[in-house]
Amino acid sequence: MDNPLTRAEHEEFRRTVEAEFGALSAENVRQNHRIEKLESVTDQINKLAMSVQELAQSVKAMSETQAKEDDRLQALEARDGQKWRSALKIIGTAVAGAAVGAFFAWLGLA
Repeated sequence: MDNPLTRAEHEEFRRTVEAEFGALSAENVRQNHRIEKLESVTDQINKLAMSVQELAQSVKAMSETQAKEDDRLQALEARDGQKWRSALKIIGTAVAGAAVGAFFAWLGLA
C-alpha cells in the first residue's frame, strides 16, 4: 500500500456510504409501497375482468332464452290465428252448404 487512507478519509467514506445506503433503503421502502399498491390495483382489475366475463355469459344466456321465448310466443300467436281461420272456414262451408241446399230446394231437387 503505497498511499494509505487516513482515519478522517475513512470516516468520510463511511459516512458517504451510509448516506447512500440510507437513501437506497428509503427508495426501497417507497418502491415496495408502490408495488403493493400496483398489486392491489391488479387484483381489483382481475376481479372486475372476471365479473365482466360472468356478466357477458349471463347476458348471452339471457339472450338465448329470450330468443326461445320469442319463438314460443310467435307459435302461440300463430296458433290463435290458425284457429280463427279454421273457424271461418267451417262457418263459410256451412253457409255455402246451406245456400246450395236452399238453391236445390228452390229448384225442387231436394
